[in-house]
Amino acid sequence: MGVAVADFDHTAASDADIEALKQAVYKHKIAVLKDQDLTPTAFHDLGKRLGRPEGYYEPMYRHPDHPEVFVSSNVPENGKQIGVPKTGKFWHADYQFMPDPFGITLIYPQVIPERNRGTCFIDMGEAYRKLPEELKEAVAGTSCRHSVRKYFKIRPQDVYRPISEILKEVETKTPPVVHPTVFVHPMTGEKVLYISEGFTVGIEDADGNALDEELLKRLFEATGQLDEDQTHENIHLQEFEKGDLLVWDNRSLIHRARHTTTPEPTVSYRVTVHDTRKLYETGA
Repeated sequence: MGVAVADFDHTAASDADIEALKQAVYKHKIAVLKDQDLTPTAFHDLGKRLGRPEGYYEPMYRHPDHPEVFVSSNVPENGKQIGVPKTGKFWHADYQFMPDPFGITLIYPQVIPERNRGTCFIDMGEAYRKLPEELKEAVAGTSCRHSVRKYFKIRPQDVYRPISEILKEVETKTPPVVHPTVFVHPMTGEKVLYISEGFTVGIEDADGNALDEELLKRLFEATGQLDEDQTHENIHLQEFEKGDLLVWDNRSLIHRARHTTTPEPTVSYRVTVHDTRKLYETGA
């Protein structure tokens, strides 16, 4: 999984170069742009060349000067918390809990820890191909419900509020959504198993009837998402160094951030974009 791209400059890249980069992402799942040195504005501009950026729906994650740039950081700036620390330490696809998830994610590490650096990925197209036939038959024609409820981070304005009130607001602002359990990737034609331990909360048949939760657990286990040692054959650790910028296929990859057990400084910027197609075609 993955391909490295050297000498890439989005300000000088032709439309054909940008298309070649996107095709590399669809084919190899992750493209690592080497030796990048971008301001937040330039990073956002790179995202715009790949598609239509969408900022995160909760303001506390946004860069103060560039709201479409998501910030994961445990490093205060001028005594103020910018972004949110320790994001994404669970298996998920970005915006999986929203009605219209995007196709491409870009991550640009700014401050990199010495230990435990990197992000773990599972290719859910490959994971689907490896499923036992009886599990493939069990999920055929089904859909899954996804919710942010399990990993919603408490906001500054939530301090002292009753948890029931906060959860009610979460369910109102971001109600659970339903997506096919398996869909056809519109860019590659592969079948993708679209579930994650972080956001997938239920599975139902074609008539909307809830199926046994044990089926989801078996799927999580088979794909490697319940392996806390991160040694399952499906799990790919993508390490990075200063100047690396990761561009990945948010349709077919789920990911899980690694966080140090000690409080090492770490900062990453993220831009997420819709490309020319929906995440999947309705009825596919």
